[in-house]
Amino acid sequence: MLTWGQLVALGDSRQMAGVRLVSLTKNFGSVRAVDNVTLEIRDSEFLVLVGPSGCGKTTALRMVAGLEEATSGEIWIGERLVNDVSPKDRDIAMVFQNYALYPHMSVFDNMAFGLKLRRVPRDEIKRRVGEAAQMLGLPETLLTRKPKELSGGQRQRVALGRAIVREPVVFLMDEPLSNLDAKLRIETRAELIKLHRRLGITTIYVTHDQVEAMTMGDRIAVMKDGVVQQVDTPLGLYTRPANRFVAGFIGSPPMNFCDATLAERDRGVYVQFDGAALKLPDDKAEAARPHLGKTLELGVRPSDIFDTAISPVVEPNEDNTARALVEVIEPMGADSVLYLKLGDIQLVASVDSGTRAREQETLDFCFDMNKAHLFDKETEATIF
Repeated sequence: MLTWGQLVALGDSRQMAGVRLVSLTKNFGSVRAVDNVTLEIRDSEFLVLVGPSGCGKTTALRMVAGLEEATSGEIWIGERLVNDVSPKDRDIAMVFQNYALYPHMSVFDNMAFGLKLRRVPRDEIKRRVGEAAQMLGLPETLLTRKPKELSGGQRQRVALGRAIVREPVVFLMDEPLSNLDAKLRIETRAELIKLHRRLGITTIYVTHDQVEAMTMGDRIAVMKDGVVQQVDTPLGLYTRPANRFVAGFIGSPPMNFCDATLAERDRGVYVQFDGAALKLPDDKAEAARPHLGKTLELGVRPSDIFDTAISPVVEPNEDNTARALVEVIEPMGADSVLYLKLGDIQLVASVDSGTRAREQETLDFCFDMNKAHLFDKETEATIF
């Protein structure tokens, strides 16, 4: 592995470069793949673009790389406007989903290929490839092998090594872990986080996997239909979603949603749905009062629904408790995922594995209404 001094020297020698997208738009005929995206990625930041397939995240990344031409808008890397700069001159390195290794070349030659094109001296190429291989845990014996002789995880490390040796100012990564099995994805995810902390290179990472996004990103930009819905830290997205889409996309298992109405009683403001009535905390009640009488949408995360007998957070009472039928139980080790039916509403609860719940039995569950969310039915905007 590189010494601390070498890592510091590498960090000190590189140029500073954030990335700015200004009103960036991309049309494919009549289809708008990226719609007026304005986004700033700070120097050394690890920003994740996340969203469902077809949301425009890869198209946005390819425009930063220069592989797609923007229909309108500006792309800045550091202090340079790069719209008309060729990909090879943007000082970026891209890691693809399919690794994009040359099958007839050795690992060494794959990693060195970009440096040879730039006529970097042979000794410098050998130094950079050796340091990158060390950093990624690739033994010297692998450097003479062809890609077909490597495992999926090793191929991904080679692809990362090829990007590292270029010493770019920006890394662009397009779902680089999607071809790995579940265990290897988790391991490689941790390696990527450590790698970013060592090198401090500005990174834009595209994925459709919200768990990947939550565990890796300094900040996350959630996209839908070409539009950035919200940019925030992982915790910010989870606790303060801007709208129903973000609330439902972030979190696993996903948030529960149901139609609800508000009613003001002697003891406060209550959310009513399918026979249940749950009292809102005072701060949420104030935000909810302007919406009395309207049909809204209540959102509650599975982790905020508890078996009343073993609730570690909420003290069960008549204002936060409802009775539901337990339809299916999925044991997950420390936790159990319960599929509940409350009237005609389907809910999912993630509870302690010590739950007394049994399938096809009814049970009282309490809700942490301090963490509940309410959404406007028409605009889908967050009320709280």
